[in-house]
Amino acid sequence: MGLKVLGQVAPLATTETLLYTCPASTGTVISTITICNRTSTAATFRISVAVGGGATVNKDYIYYDLTLGGNDTFAATFGITLAATDKVQVYASTANLSFSAFGEENTQ
Repeated sequence: MGLKVLGQVAPLATTETLLYTCPASTGTVISTITICNRTSTAATFRISVAVGGGATVNKDYIYYDLTLGGNDTFAATFGITLAATDKVQVYASTANLSFSAFGEENTQ
């Protein structure tokens, strides 16, 4: 399917929010997730990857309460590989963060 924006969200404060679910019969590589703080006050964020779409548990976190300065952007560049139904969820301490995931989906 090619390179694309996989998901974008601006979650409510302190609410785990779905950023992306890998579709059925598809494999995905997430190359980058960006987090943008749209206010001058520092905030914290979390990112988790749940295999098989299950509820988030401690082992799923790849970032946990990482601080992002005011009016700053953080770009996490990885190569996270996802199988069908795996999901990426995000969480922010305030409602002022925006998350974007970029990568490639490949039909299996």
